Amino acid sequence: MDLSGKVAIVTGSGRGLGLAYAKALASAGAAVVVNDIDEAVAQAAAAEITAAGGKAVAVAAAVGSSESAQTLVDAAVEAFGRLDVLVANAGVLRDKVVWKMTDEDFDLVTQVHLKGTFTCARAAIVRMKEQGEGGRLILIGSPAGQYGNFGQTNYAAAKAGIVTFAKVWAMELSRDKITANAVVPVAATAMTATVPFLKPYVDAMAAGEPMPEFARRELAFGTPEDVAGLVVYLASDDSASVNGQAIGIGGDRLSLYSHPDQIVKEYAAGGWSADAIAAAWPQAFAPSQQTVGETLPTAPTA
Repeated sequence: MDLSGKVAIVTGSGRGLGLAYAKALASAGAAVVVNDIDEAVAQAAAAEITAAGGKAVAVAAAVGSSESAQTLVDAAVEAFGRLDVLVANAGVLRDKVVWKMTDEDFDLVTQVHLKGTFTCARAAIVRMKEQGEGGRLILIGSPAGQYGNFGQTNYAAAKAGIVTFAKVWAMELSRDKITANAVVPVAATAMTATVPFLKPYVDAMAAGEPMPEFARRELAFGTPEDVAGLVVYLASDDSASVNGQAIGIGGDRLSLYSHPDQIVKEYAAGGWSADAIAAAWPQAFAPSQQTVGETLPTAPTA
C-alpha cells in the first residue's frame, strides 16, 4: 500500500493505538502530524517515526476545541503543504456507574471523544474541500459504542455518536470524494488493561508471552499493530468505494457491522394503545428483545 504524497493527522498518537496508526501510515509513505496532550510524548513519537525513515512533526494539544483542531490542520499544511487523511483517535476514560458519574466525568470524555472528533473533522473537511482532491476521515469507535458497556455511560455514548458521524458525513461529503468511516478496534492498550477480563491477556503480552489463539480469534484481541493495517487501507485510494461503514478489527478478525434495523414489525389498524401493546408484546416482540453489553465467548478450559 503506497501512501506517498499523502499527509495525515493522527490525534492521540503519542502512544498505544494512535502511535501504531501513525507509524503504519508513515511506513506506507504518508507524512504524519503526531498529536498528544503531552509534548514530550508527541515529540518522542515523531522522532521515532523520522528515525525509521518516515516524515513526521509533533503537535502538543488537547483535542476538543476548534482552536486545537485548526492548530493541527495548520501544522499539516505548514509542514507538508496539504492534508489528505484525518484519524480521529484521541481519547480518555472516566468510568463510573451513572449515579456516581459527575458532570466533570461526563463532560471530559464527551469533550475529547465526541466534540474532539467533530472539531478536528470539521477543520480537516474545510481544508480537504479547498484542495478539491478528496480525502479520508477515519473515526475511531469502540465495541462499547456498539453494544454499551457497564460503567461507561460517557464513553459508550460518545463512541456511538462517532459511528453516526461517519454515516452522516458519508452522505454530506460524497460529492467532494471525501469518505468517512468508523474503525471499531480491540487491542492491548493501557485502556483495555483496565477491563478485568482482558487484563490477563494484556499483562501476558507485556511479559513477552504470545497471545492465545482464543483471544486473537474469538475475542478479536491482539496488538495495536494488528489494527493499523485497516487504517492504512482506509487512508488509501483503494478504499474510495468504502464509505459510511463501521468496521471492526482486532487480533485475527476483520468484521463489518450492520446498521441498526427494525427486526420485528406488527400493525394495528388505527394505531397502538398501551393495552394493545401490552397484549402483543409477549408473543410478538419479547422473543426478539436484544441483549445489552457485548456477549463474549468463554475461554476453553485446559
